[in-house]
Amino acid sequence: MNKPLMARATAVWLVENTTLTFKQIADFCGMHELEVQGIADGDVAAGVKGFDPVANSQLDPIEIERGQKDPLYRLRLKHNPAAVGEEKRRGPRYTPLSKRQDRPAAILWLVKFHPELSDGQIGKLVGTTKPTIQSIRDRTHWNIANIAPVDPVALGLCRQTELDAAVQQAVKRKAAEGAVMSDDERRKLVSTEQSLGMAPEPRLPGALAGVEAFGTPEREESPRDFSDADSFFNLPHGEDEDEDEDDRP
Repeated sequence: MNKPLMARATAVWLVENTTLTFKQIADFCGMHELEVQGIADGDVAAGVKGFDPVANSQLDPIEIERGQKDPLYRLRLKHNPAAVGEEKRRGPRYTPLSKRQDRPAAILWLVKFHPELSDGQIGKLVGTTKPTIQSIRDRTHWNIANIAPVDPVALGLCRQTELDAAVQQAVKRKAAEGAVMSDDERRKLVSTEQSLGMAPEPRLPGALAGVEAFGTPEREESPRDFSDADSFFNLPHGEDEDEDEDDRP
């Protein structure tokens, strides 16, 4: 851990029981120097009881002595083997109350546009449970008729990098299982950075490059040669009829 437990209460105890500088206490407790000064003035943490870091095995007494002798000395947090890994998040993601009503819309979006994601991955992304995900997959959710799919990134339930990482993990799982994916699924499994760097697809295949939009091949008509008198008077049959009609009185 980078800072002691109950950091503000620890700062209160250090302000009341030591002669350490505000900066030393702030660096040790992960606070701002002005906040520590506010504690000393009584403007901050009023009524907070001090928490002894020495008695709770978070700070050695020798560290306090060194800090009081040298204002530039930085206090070192005492190593606690039991606290190793505590900074890692455990369990499902916490979702604020103001955004919990948006989770069904985000789940429906993930189920619709990323069906390769497992229930566990969706649960970690939006902070929900597997029964809720399953009810939306089966369309048995009590409010399924009123739920519209919305991107969880736009709702603020997860980051784009987290979604991309989950999608790439699904790619590896699909490849390990040997499952055959369609073109639409491959397109969905591409990350945002890769999709933005792709070249635009051609509108027509290479074999149909010389075919027009309506399926008619392009033809270039050569101009008629009227350099001699025979070719000039030997016109096609249709043109002779037109000329005869023009000559009629």
